[in-house]
Amino acid sequence: MDETLTYVKVSSLILILIFAAGMVSGGIISYLVTYQQINTLENKVLNLKARIYGLCSFQNASYYNVTILQNGTSFSEIYEKVKDSIVLIRVLLPNGEISGSGFVYNYTEGNYSLPVVITNYHVIHEVVKGNAISLSVTFSNGHGYPAEVNGTDPYADLAVLTVDAPEYEFKPLEIVSSSTLKVGDLVIAIGNPIKYTNSMTVGVVSALGRTISEPEFIGGFRIANVIQTSAQLNPGNSGGPLLNYLGQVVGVTTAIAVYSEETGEEIPAQGIGFAIPSDTILKEIKFLIENGTYLDHSWMGIEGIDMSYEIARAMGVNVTYGFLITGIDSEGPAAKTDLRGGKEWVQIGPYSVFIGGDIIIEINRTKIKNGDDLATYLEKYTYPYDTVILKVIRKENDTIKTLEIPLTLERRRPPKI
Repeated sequence: MDETLTYVKVSSLILILIFAAGMVSGGIISYLVTYQQINTLENKVLNLKARIYGLCSFQNASYYNVTILQNGTSFSEIYEKVKDSIVLIRVLLPNGEISGSGFVYNYTEGNYSLPVVITNYHVIHEVVKGNAISLSVTFSNGHGYPAEVNGTDPYADLAVLTVDAPEYEFKPLEIVSSSTLKVGDLVIAIGNPIKYTNSMTVGVVSALGRTISEPEFIGGFRIANVIQTSAQLNPGNSGGPLLNYLGQVVGVTTAIAVYSEETGEEIPAQGIGFAIPSDTILKEIKFLIENGTYLDHSWMGIEGIDMSYEIARAMGVNVTYGFLITGIDSEGPAAKTDLRGGKEWVQIGPYSVFIGGDIIIEINRTKIKNGDDLATYLEKYTYPYDTVILKVIRKENDTIKTLEIPLTLERRRPPKI
């Protein structure tokens, strides 16, 4: 009995040990299987992360390409689309030659259609002055033809040419409004810099509403509402188109900025070029073709400088922006109002400044920060004989006044040829 009981106990103990061993080994095996599954899952997660990262990188690269190529249109495609519309303009003089750029445009009015070439006035001004031997236009295929000046506006640096060429040579570009342009928009310039024909450069709109001066052609007046661009321009680009990413004209390249060192030598600034906006072309083209000129530039009859902190301190006023009137044309519209010009010269650092006049800070409720703002407003929104309301700051007998003065604009005098 005792032996049987002992046997049963031993047997039970062996079974328990076997069961326990099975549990342990089963646990180990289960752990190993689970670990392998977890490890496999982790590898899959890592692979998935890598794929997601690669997909994100691919999407970023695709977005970058869209930004550069603009919805799938490459620069080379734009160039191929427009290159045959760009022309080389040559003005032969007794002692040399002037060359520039232009582009073909098809002017339509009702059932009337006329292919023309648009360029800058300063490219062909010697023709207008009667100093040129010949004026010619050469297309991208190398075919050259005689041309004539159809219309000019020195105040906008625009000219329209007619060319005695077969109809098949004219491949017109589309001109669209420049009013939708924003700083940072992609733009493309194509022209003939330094006689390197049909050269293309790319940049962005750097600023809007600039003014530039070409005193040789337009006296003391400034060309207003100009586009500033980083697209590289050089002599010979003048008159060529400034294009958007669809190959549509948004401006006419016209000038590059220069600065003077202490020696007085003028050096071209890098990446600061200017273009006449296409809205100016669209506004004037009918008059240039049908009348030969455009005469509806508004005139105030004032001279002035931009306000600054230093000028405000010298004048004892608290406004540091606006356009300070330094002089009034005795025969201009401003002379018929209560506007006042400068009264005394003061030395501000290295500059002699004529101060004391009225400071224009608004025109028709629009803030005027400087002369660019004033000239741009006049060019975009007014015509001769419109009446505008000027808000001015005036210091008189140690009293600072804010006044509103009406002024009826007049037409600019004809430019000197």
